[in-house]
Amino acid sequence: MPGMTLYDKLVASHEVARIDDEHILLYVDLHIMNEYTSPQAFSGLAARGRDVLRPGQQMAVVDHIIPTHPVPAALRVIPDDASSRQARNLKRNCDEQRIALFDTTDPLQGIEHVIAPEHGMILPGMVVLCGDSHTTTYGALGALGFGIGTSEVEHILATQTLVYRVARNMRIRVDGRLGVGVSAKDLVIYVVHRIGAQGARGHAVEFCGSAIDGLSAEARMTLCNMTVEAGARAALIAPDATTDAYVAARARHLDAAELAQARAYWATLRTDADAVFDAEHVFDAARIAPFVTWGTSPDQAMPITGTVPDPQAEPDALARLALEKAVDYIGLRPGAPIAGVPIERVFIGSCTNGRIEDLRVVADIVRGRRVADGVRAMVVPGSGAVRAQAEAEGIAATLVDAGFEWRQPGCSMCLAMNDDVLRPGERCASTTNRNFEGRQGRAGRTHLMSPAMAAAAALAGRIVDVRDLENLQ
Repeated sequence: MPGMTLYDKLVASHEVARIDDEHILLYVDLHIMNEYTSPQAFSGLAARGRDVLRPGQQMAVVDHIIPTHPVPAALRVIPDDASSRQARNLKRNCDEQRIALFDTTDPLQGIEHVIAPEHGMILPGMVVLCGDSHTTTYGALGALGFGIGTSEVEHILATQTLVYRVARNMRIRVDGRLGVGVSAKDLVIYVVHRIGAQGARGHAVEFCGSAIDGLSAEARMTLCNMTVEAGARAALIAPDATTDAYVAARARHLDAAELAQARAYWATLRTDADAVFDAEHVFDAARIAPFVTWGTSPDQAMPITGTVPDPQAEPDALARLALEKAVDYIGLRPGAPIAGVPIERVFIGSCTNGRIEDLRVVADIVRGRRVADGVRAMVVPGSGAVRAQAEAEGIAATLVDAGFEWRQPGCSMCLAMNDDVLRPGERCASTTNRNFEGRQGRAGRTHLMSPAMAAAAALAGRIVDVRDLENLQ
């Protein structure tokens, strides 16, 4: 028999029972909830007279609907009645079921996919699920993470298991070295562009190669976070010394003996040399430039040196229609360069790029400079801990001096579920993960890019190549 992939090993170690050739009952180590995907699940439990089976293996966060106005954490409120009701319901359910909650006024509140790793909740080898598609983030630490639906949330609360259809295996190798001004965000947009929005559909993707080895733990989170935009059901990177250092510094609940035992297990989390993948891709990191999306899907992207595609050059009628619709919505002219397109808004944050490393990059670029006239630029840290660290390091002061708004943590303008939204027609340089129609506000226009590129756009008032900034070494 061929060897096992890392994905195969994670699934096998959590298989409770085999249902049929495609489905198993999967054990869940940690289940994370937010305010908008859990209410129906708790209601379903109550209707059946059931309690949460293992409250200690649940965690909840208020993040999608919370405003990020820069008021003290203790004074944060949710003025929208429907959103406030969602948050209150989550608190009531968590109190009744003894589930840990990062609530509205908690100084450590933030985005679920930022909070969990920074508090040492994610360990290599775990299965971590959440009612949010970007749960793939945790694959950066060698954990199997993926998003689930509301009915599945209820099943996990009741049984700590999930009826799971096993995915196929895909390997993406990226060798070489990313160039100056090129980041993990550029890498993942490039990958999604190359393989397409459905290119990894039905697959668990394992990243490997020297370029991946060179990424920090937080950069790997960016990569795994956005792999779902290629249709992936999971994204994984095998644990290594980088993973170990990140996790060991945060998993304070493990004593010395437990950590030693865990490390011995983590060392086994490797794909066997003779394992067979269902699909493979190989890319050269040196060929990747800073990338920007031009359309209304994350795969509709180009290097900063590119031009807007001409739909009439597309021979396939359906593909041509999709291109025409995207170009019309985004308001760009076919054949026009993406560099130089004016922007009105800049958003830096989200579960993709709201970590301390991201904010350090932005601060380094904008230090001593000013946001362009007519541009409203916001920085929303991914958590209360990130916010406090950025303030302690002087990052926040640098951003404010440059003309950025320094906000409280939350999902914010990643999606239009709170009051941080684009106005119709506004064009935004955004570090988020999706550029769908209306994603950041009705008729808003989103261009996905890295924190460095978004910072450069804020300074210039238009989409520019960060590599052209004179202070970038």
